[in-house]
Amino acid sequence: MNKPVPDPRPYHHGDLSRALVDAARRILETQGPTALSLRAVAREAGVSPAAPYHHFKDKDQLLEAVAHEGWTALDAALAKARAEAKNARDRLTSIGVAYVCFARDNPALYRVMYDGARNKDSLPEQLKDDGAYCQVRNTIAAQSDDTVTDIDLELATIAAWCAGHGLAEMIGFKQFEPLKQALGGEQAFLRAVFEHLGMFAKYDHGVLQTD
Repeated sequence: MNKPVPDPRPYHHGDLSRALVDAARRILETQGPTALSLRAVAREAGVSPAAPYHHFKDKDQLLEAVAHEGWTALDAALAKARAEAKNARDRLTSIGVAYVCFARDNPALYRVMYDGARNKDSLPEQLKDDGAYCQVRNTIAAQSDDTVTDIDLELATIAAWCAGHGLAEMIGFKQFEPLKQALGGEQAFLRAVFEHLGMFAKYDHGVLQTD
């Protein structure tokens, strides 16, 4: 008489939640968002199909965790660029370049981060309390004088952030190749773009004026 086949032993992992998020990121970057499911993540992580449900009730909750990891990683990338900048003037440019490079190197993760943030009532927690967004604002504030109002500072931060986001969306455009070659490569091109932001604008009594 054949012995009954025992049920699979529960999978033990030091940090199963992290393993599942990492597996989701691999699937996103190699196969795209349409391939992502809790079952696919379980298979990628080498766990039973039921294991993800101990940490995430559905795919949306898993994607939130993935987005959280993405914002945290972006924050770290900007902090590194900010710390390594040659001087105060170079700091904002370095942050911008780091932002675009992060988006370029993690396209699927970057998309998930923004897809998750778009439908929320407030910015992700990782953008607050000295997170990535605050790093940009603090860098601008450090280069401003006492005449700049809080509203101007917030608008300038949004403008800088949107510039980075827009360049991240367009960095792969073939039309930019001649400029990249003329300037000495992609990094030089990125730095040149950020350094030209606001070159036709000036502040008068704390209010942004344009010629």
